[in-house]
Parts: sequence; C-alpha cells; structure tokens
Amino acid sequence: MADTAKRGTRLSGAEREQLAGELSKGYAEGKSIRALAEESGRSYGFVHRILSESEVSLRSRGGATRGRARQS
Repeated sequence: MADTAKRGTRLSGAEREQLAGELSKGYAEGKSIRALAEESGRSYGFVHRILSESEVSLRSRGGATRGRARQS
C-alpha cells in the first residue's frame, strides 16, 4: 500500500481518491478492514468510512461458527 500521507493528516482530492481505490481493491481481494487499517497506518473508522463513501459492499461480520463440522 502506498504511503501517501502520515496518520492523522487530512486527505482530500486526488490523494483521497487514490487511497480509496487502493483500499477498495484490497478489500475486494479479501483483506479485512483491520488489516487495511494497519497497512495504511490509518484507523479502523477511517478505512470503514472511506469504503462506505466509495460505495463498497461491506461483508458481514465473520468469526467461528459453532456446531458446523469442517469439511475437507
């Protein structure tokens, strides 16, 4: 992920659009919002907001499910 700006700095215009594109691509590849936040040096909330603004369809919450046998 390109290091376009340091954490806490405001992004607008082309920089924000570029980061939104990179985050959207990473999310579409299966990365979690938390992983994207860590990679980009941004907060979870910031990444979530950027994805929402970009009209990305967010996945539902994951986690282990009880009672299902793993199939190999």
